[in-house]
Amino acid sequence: MTHTNLHSLIFFIFILCSCNNNSDANKKYDIKDKFSNIKKEIKEIDIKEKEISIFGTPYILNEYLIISDYKSPDKLIHIFNKNTFNYITSIGDRGEGPNEITNMGSIIPNEKENSFFLIDYGKQKIINYSIDSILANTSYIPNEKTAISNSEFPSHFEYINDTLSFALFIKRLEDGDYKPVVSKWNMQTGEYIFMNYTGHPDLKKKRVSFSVSFEDGIYAEAYWYNDLITICSLDGNLKYSLYGANWNNNNTNKDRYFRDIAFCNNKIIASYLGGNRIENNNKVNYPTKFIIFDLEGNHISTLETEYPIITFCYDKDNNRIIMTLDADIQFGYLDLNNII
Repeated sequence: MTHTNLHSLIFFIFILCSCNNNSDANKKYDIKDKFSNIKKEIKEIDIKEKEISIFGTPYILNEYLIISDYKSPDKLIHIFNKNTFNYITSIGDRGEGPNEITNMGSIIPNEKENSFFLIDYGKQKIINYSIDSILANTSYIPNEKTAISNSEFPSHFEYINDTLSFALFIKRLEDGDYKPVVSKWNMQTGEYIFMNYTGHPDLKKKRVSFSVSFEDGIYAEAYWYNDLITICSLDGNLKYSLYGANWNNNNTNKDRYFRDIAFCNNKIIASYLGGNRIENNNKVNYPTKFIIFDLEGNHISTLETEYPIITFCYDKDNNRIIMTLDADIQFGYLDLNNII
């Protein structure tokens, strides 16, 4: 074989492999496939001790269920036993004074320290709360972990240690808009490094939720206004793009597709609406479905709950999803053991 022919063969093999890799990376799904109705499987969580609005957001921290509620009239953070759902205590006064919460953002559990972080956008700080100290001292005062900028800041993050977190940073654009981009963040120094993959190249307006699996070495972003999920390695490189049947590159917010996403054991679960997000009477439409994928982005099933799901979290010890619902049931859970 001549040198020219050998070179041509190598080039052909390279192109073939590239095409195959690209084909493997782009996956399609249809929510109508592997579809089941699991409404009867949703169990109510009856919380009587505290009045919590429909905006109560659940989080799991070791043995505790934490519900943050920025609409609460007094304390904004409520702590329950995650197994019995019995109320334990509340903390976090609303206000602009010392040790008060001005503009509450996400809560981020820190299992190793049995504590949690809270983002206060009003004070531009990350606040650290110790569960053990809260339970031991009714006058407990949390401590400031770090300050955040008002120009580029995390909307949510997953904590590994003080020098490494994976955060969804709000990146300011020159046209006045913003773009959420996953970043590696050092909380000690304040340094953050945007990932190589910053979003789908065909979309000018990016709005996403994200979740990280340190054990599996990946993170996923679920697009709010496009029928798309992307999965990346922790070094920020795209592994899979999951295109739904309603995928398009429209840059409008008329339709809502995904809301929240989480790694649940060895699965990816996302809440899905797939339709108008606001009706003519200004009623907000929330997702009623969970779409389940494996870690390589293959569609496993679609679960119809028939309940409007405002938000959810995953309890790995009990292998169940805990949800806030806009329905006659305010809080509910779904046991995944017999589902997936």
